[in-house]
Amino acid sequence: MPHRVYDNILQTIGNTPLVKLHRVVASLPCPVYAKVETFNPGNSIKDRMALKMLEVAEQEGKIKPGGTIIEGTSGNTGMGLALAAIIKGYKCIFATTDKQSKEKADILKAHGAQVIVCPTDVEPEDPRSYYQVARRLQTEIPNSWYVNQYDNLANRLAHYEQTGPEIWQQTEGKVTHLVVASGTGGTIVGTGKYLKEQNPNVQVWAIDSYGSLLKKWFDTGELDMNEVHPYISEGFGEDFLPQNYDRTAIDHFEKVTDKAGAVMARRITKEEGIFVGYSAGSVIAGLNQLKDRLKPTDLVVVVFHDHGSRYVAKVYNDEWMLDRGFLEVQTVRELLSALGRRRLVTLNETDTIAKAMETMKKYDIEQIPVKDPAGEITGTISQSGLFNKMIAGNLQKEQPISAIAEPPLHIVDLECPVDRLSAVITKETAAALVRDESGQYHILTQYDLLNALAKA
Repeated sequence: MPHRVYDNILQTIGNTPLVKLHRVVASLPCPVYAKVETFNPGNSIKDRMALKMLEVAEQEGKIKPGGTIIEGTSGNTGMGLALAAIIKGYKCIFATTDKQSKEKADILKAHGAQVIVCPTDVEPEDPRSYYQVARRLQTEIPNSWYVNQYDNLANRLAHYEQTGPEIWQQTEGKVTHLVVASGTGGTIVGTGKYLKEQNPNVQVWAIDSYGSLLKKWFDTGELDMNEVHPYISEGFGEDFLPQNYDRTAIDHFEKVTDKAGAVMARRITKEEGIFVGYSAGSVIAGLNQLKDRLKPTDLVVVVFHDHGSRYVAKVYNDEWMLDRGFLEVQTVRELLSALGRRRLVTLNETDTIAKAMETMKKYDIEQIPVKDPAGEITGTISQSGLFNKMIAGNLQKEQPISAIAEPPLHIVDLECPVDRLSAVITKETAAALVRDESGQYHILTQYDLLNALAKA
């Protein structure tokens, strides 16, 4: 096939590959293919609808040359709009929430957009919400257009015209199930409607998050605000009902926990070699929850919405995962990896007690290993030990710490199970040392152990 030459980056949107999945769907009875939307120039499926909505707005005269595009976006729609704005000569202002990853906002800024961060935990009607901030800006800025991807039906039209036909052609009409993490409703409704027109038996499954009201709306027709609460998952779920939704295009809604989506996203990257975002993990987690509804003759297509680079400080950050109880830490090696490589503060045997006290205050630490001239750990200075000697009147600040050093902390093996650390890190001994393959020492404290065990 000859290589195409494009006039601009917008012409590369769409025609993304369908890739068969293996390890993360090993328990399913049928083949599963991922529509890998990260191949779009903005690395997400939102490029499709962003360009379509802008083209429709231009045709309808809603924005004139040199105008300003305004939108409330979690990042991916903004990226698609920013790319289109660069090529077409528009300015962009995006309102987003403080729940979204910092990388998303930084990427938008890199493409020339102005980004306004708004609080997540407010009602959609609250003037501080990113929906209302975007609407207000549209009334204040001349020649501006508020995109409103939630209620803009060109959103779902893009997927009816593009995503649906691509999947139908790529599977040669054999697709039996479409699974999508659903937010604005554009992807699942537009794609699902097209596929059902080709074959009414195609099942369309939406993945929702706990904290979103979409599943209950679908199941009962009721918009229950009691369902709504803050959640960590990004890019799908809603606290209101966008106009892009059409219940006739969807067959089932399935909720997935924040943890299940995050853990599965990391598995997809590690086991399939596809660097994906949060929602892709949630899609596969949800699909696995529904495996009993599938049979060997089925062919499932899932949508991988966006790229893992948007989540390097969250889903792909061990410490972030550990803090939320999402990371299953079983060994000391895994715990160290989750905590990150922290500098070990040490003292020399010849240092004074005064220096030990200054060091503890400077770094806000309670135990400091003591090294000999050869660099070996020979003892420990602890806050409790210093306190006891001070009360007893046996502390002279200019003394070398070797005169009062306590025995060295226990050294634990990298492969030691975390739940066995409690035999080493106790009420009396508040820390332990770990020596890695390079010979460097690392410290584990009572707090580290408590944090790991509490979230296991």
